[in-house]
Amino acid sequence: MSKERYTSGIEDSAATITDVHATASNAASAAVAGALRDGRDDFPIIVHCHLRWDFVWQRPQQIFSRLAKNHRVLFIEDPVIAEGEPHLAIDEPYPNLVRIVPQIPQHLAVNADKDAEIFLPQIKEALRTHPLLAGRFESPVHWFYSPMPAPGYMGQFGAAGVVYDCMDELANFRFAPPDIADRERFVMSNADVVFTGGYQLFDAKSKHHDNVHVYGCGVDVEHYSKARDEKTEIPAAVAAAPGPRFGYFGVIDERLDYELISALADRFPDASIVMAGPLAKVDPNDLPKQANIHWLGQQRYEDLPAIVKGFDVCLMPFALNEATKYINPTKTLEYMAGGKPIVSTAVADVVRNFTPIVDVAYSQDEFLDAVDRAWREPNANLIAQGIERAAGSSWDATVESMRNDVQQAVWSAVPTQAAA
Repeated sequence: MSKERYTSGIEDSAATITDVHATASNAASAAVAGALRDGRDDFPIIVHCHLRWDFVWQRPQQIFSRLAKNHRVLFIEDPVIAEGEPHLAIDEPYPNLVRIVPQIPQHLAVNADKDAEIFLPQIKEALRTHPLLAGRFESPVHWFYSPMPAPGYMGQFGAAGVVYDCMDELANFRFAPPDIADRERFVMSNADVVFTGGYQLFDAKSKHHDNVHVYGCGVDVEHYSKARDEKTEIPAAVAAAPGPRFGYFGVIDERLDYELISALADRFPDASIVMAGPLAKVDPNDLPKQANIHWLGQQRYEDLPAIVKGFDVCLMPFALNEATKYINPTKTLEYMAGGKPIVSTAVADVVRNFTPIVDVAYSQDEFLDAVDRAWREPNANLIAQGIERAAGSSWDATVESMRNDVQQAVWSAVPTQAAA
């Protein structure tokens, strides 16, 4: 990216979609291996993320657990409310990945700019003196998931380049800050490269930046294939639920269709609707109360394949609203790797990317009928196609290709990736 564009506004120009395949990753690896000799192959990364590292294992964790194998990663979370003077909690929750969680008393928690005013000096001091950080983050790549902290931190760490990974349209989420769209425009005007989590997001963001690449769902195939292993034991909380079991794992938030979940429980009173995941921005009192709906709460990532093994049908009961307009659910390929039939509402990226392996329903009645069909007569051919599709969509290939895009965008001397 030129310095002129770094200081100018957002440009409207065409962008090229990057399809992620293992073959593309191999080509990228070969190109980069022959070109990088001056540290650009192990650049440090400072990332700002609105999701907690210890929350549900999602896109940021999948990406940075892999990048941390070759790159030093500083993972800065949003502040949390805590007593006492503002301070930083610093630890290393994953090898080669250091986490900073700013701690702030309630009366000082005003907005993102005030947070940066308070914590930027503390973070700079930690980068100079803390044993986990000192001397390890010179000339980093500055990586943003949330645009909220960008105005306060952009340009403060001597970054070699800027990445914006837009995994969701955060402006459409419940309780979104009113200025988040303005802050996103600021991030994009300064980014060397923009990634999106799906094609709908790509279509939206590529109108405002000339270097946008779409990287949708990846999957940890080895992990989720344990759902097909006869030695994997179904957890007691799932096994105790009467069968058949229609299940979902993931965050329980405004993106789910609770009327649909309630209707499913009513249609199949002898079945169990298993909902595994933490609540976010949803009042527990507003959840459907039928006795055959089992709200299991947050689960460990390590246990998800065993939970999926206990499902007869995997559910994606998303509401069709502003919060789901741009989503590309990571659980789609995870369900596929587990070898299960899948039923979803008509989320745009699911329709585009995963039919007919996923049975997509366009109404409540269609969804209930599809679940009934998937339970009674699971389509072995589509399940096999899903397993094959997952096998070709690994996070390893995705992350290596993203890494190559960063190298090309920030250091123009890196050769262009060969076509797959």
